[in-house]
Amino acid sequence: MKTIKSILLTVTFITLSLQTNAQRNYTMTKSTFEVAGTSNIHDWVMKSTEGNCTANLTVADAKLIDINNLTITLLAESIKSSKTSMDDVAYETLDTKTYKNIKYVLKSANKLNETTWNLIGTYTIAGTSKDYKTQVNVTAGNGSFILKGSNQITFADFGMSPPTAALGVVRAGKELTLMFNITLNDYSKNDNILVIK
Repeated sequence: MKTIKSILLTVTFITLSLQTNAQRNYTMTKSTFEVAGTSNIHDWVMKSTEGNCTANLTVADAKLIDINNLTITLLAESIKSSKTSMDDVAYETLDTKTYKNIKYVLKSANKLNETTWNLIGTYTIAGTSKDYKTQVNVTAGNGSFILKGSNQITFADFGMSPPTAALGVVRAGKELTLMFNITLNDYSKNDNILVIK
């Protein structure tokens, strides 16, 4: 009887250990963020690779089981186009003197299949927060996960007016596309982390 109890206790301990070990913290080691829009003159794109991200994922057998939390913070003035004048207009629209960061915080994650997830999260832009559903493609490899997704938003969603330039001759369209491509690596396996013993 004691032997059976010992075996059951051992199995329970191993199972709990596996479940605990499956939930890990991840950091972003590579990223690309884009904002794309239109104007009455030409289409335009602004990009940044300077975001910060923390995530907690449940992983088993190198597969993503659940996204427990995900927070992305992007310095608003890190988003740049090929023209300084356009950047200045964008920063004025975003009121970057008051609101330094653009932020995304995950609220829930639903796995559709091995490569596709539906995320619901809150974007905070120019001091206004709004929830969006985002369909994300997930690729796994070498202990990391790559998440790619996009959202259609409008300036009005965040209390902004479409910017103008050249005394109103150039007028931005009302709609924007936000795109992201981020690589998440296991925090404990990040070589750049300083460990103090």
